Amino acid sequence: MSPNGSDRSSRRPVRRKLLQALAAGAVLVTASGCTYKDFPRLGMPTPVTEEAPRILSLWQGSWAAALVVGCLVWGLIIWSVIFHRRSRTKVEVPAQTRYNMPIEALYTAVPIIIVSVLFYFTARDENKLMTNPEKPQHVINVVGFQWSWAFNYLENVEGQPAGRPLREVKELDAIPDRFLSKAPQTAQGVYEIGTPGTRNPQTNNPGPTLWLPKGETVEFVLTSRDVAHSFWVVPFLMKQDVLPGHTNSFTVTPNKEGTFLGKCAELCGQDHSRMLFNVKVVSPERYRAHLKELADKGQTGYQPAGIAQTDHAKNAETKNK
Repeated sequence: MSPNGSDRSSRRPVRRKLLQALAAGAVLVTASGCTYKDFPRLGMPTPVTEEAPRILSLWQGSWAAALVVGCLVWGLIIWSVIFHRRSRTKVEVPAQTRYNMPIEALYTAVPIIIVSVLFYFTARDENKLMTNPEKPQHVINVVGFQWSWAFNYLENVEGQPAGRPLREVKELDAIPDRFLSKAPQTAQGVYEIGTPGTRNPQTNNPGPTLWLPKGETVEFVLTSRDVAHSFWVVPFLMKQDVLPGHTNSFTVTPNKEGTFLGKCAELCGQDHSRMLFNVKVVSPERYRAHLKELADKGQTGYQPAGIAQTDHAKNAETKNK
């Protein structure tokens, strides 16, 4: 057999394996359970807040950039494997290239450009998402503890008398003034607290249920009683750490009614997997009625928000986050 014929036959197994790999990849994609409607979202949940599409867009752009770079790298690897394999009939060493300045400048500059573009869009969207309004329509203190959640609604409740100024409420002492100042200052307030065995009465999903009004801005003030947790409502496409001795916050505007799943996204100990909760988005009228229902059940006032801080540490961060 001629050397050329031998070389062609030696390449056939590689091409056959390549076709098999491509076929296996196609099977994995088509058998993953996703529909054509899921592909634009790259498998992420359907957004249910006004802020979530911005997060989804950031993910889509990042994945698109990663896919372009990946296809380029995979293409170069496959091209090299197929067309630059060592011949069985030729044993000479190919020409060696060193210190090719244009190529070295290229593979230094291109990653810097890619990272800079990703950084710009990430910083732009993060600044927008983490800037809370001066006066949100609702302020809810989310308290993480081993192994469940408590929700303090810093709200005026219909039919309830005015309470003490929030700054004098011992249970809220861990929350800095800049967050408390956004809520009604004499709000009696109501709360919901769960255990790992609590279940939503409508869906039977585990965990307590946090109620939110559709179309109204809600600022979450996140505090912890013990260790680091993370507050994650899956279709919000956003999560935030819940830290002892430090208060985080973010704002959402729900725009779709329904009951959605939430969970702790930080490994916080033995029963971390049981730190589940539900989020029920309803009309503003139904939301206010639910607050009254909590008051009628005697769940007025507030649950302890977290680990106490000194005034200096508590109010040291003056930037509105």
